[in-house]
Amino acid sequence: MPAQTRTPPATLVDTFNTVPAEEALASLLACLNSLCWARRVADHRPYPTVDALLAACDEAAYDLTAADLTEALAAETSPVLPEDAYEAAHTALSAAHAAYEARFGHAFVICLDGTPRNEALDRVLEGIRSRLTNDPEDERVLAADELRRLARGRLMSRLRGAGNCATSPDGTTPGT
Repeated sequence: MPAQTRTPPATLVDTFNTVPAEEALASLLACLNSLCWARRVADHRPYPTVDALLAACDEAAYDLTAADLTEALAAETSPVLPEDAYEAAHTALSAAHAAYEARFGHAFVICLDGTPRNEALDRVLEGIRSRLTNDPEDERVLAADELRRLARGRLMSRLRGAGNCATSPDGTTPGT
């Protein structure tokens, strides 16, 4: 009886590498609304691993021009509180967001990946209050870094949603 060969399962990055360019671009724009960033990442496909894709995303994010950053920030919305948060928290966060937007001209962005749900409110309020004291240029640098981190998390979520399993049985994220 001849030995059967099995096709290895597709990796997380395989689907991203093989979708039409327009679909890849749309997925990337959902991660970070900068056309320059999305084109740069999409145009360099195929990527050999998820780690290589994420590194390319980071590099493209670090290279955002002031106009690219403004474009990306304009599309962001401030983090929202869960429905079950107490009313005073909603009031405090609304006031903080308004003050931040008045000072910096864009939504407050913060990456909460890995933050336990019960700590998210405190992290957002602490972050927005501490960043309100920043110089506008320093804040743009911090906001750009938060956008980069958000884009990474959003991209990983999109890759997982493409019918791929994003974690191994041991709970780790595969790098291939």
